[in-house]
Amino acid sequence: LGNVPRLVITPLTDRCYITLTQSLHLIMSGAPAGPAGTGKTETTKDLGRNLGIMVYVFNCSEQMDSKSVGNIFKGPTQTGAWG
Repeated sequence: LGNVPRLVITPLTDRCYITLTQSLHLIMSGAPAGPAGTGKTETTKDLGRNLGIMVYVFNCSEQMDSKSVGNIFKGPTQTGAWG
């Protein structure tokens, strides 16, 4: 809430916004991919903030199995948030 900092809109972030909102409109999902430190997470969080959808970020490691990942996704999917 309040005056939050915004992401700088570049042609790449604009393209990501359009692609992700189209996939949401089609009841599909999207996963930005690329090298570390390029703003994928921040772009997704900013888009969620603009749409009024809570975004949760989980960093998975090799020690996580499918059951633990499934348990993580149960909560956000039940609340309608993005995970």
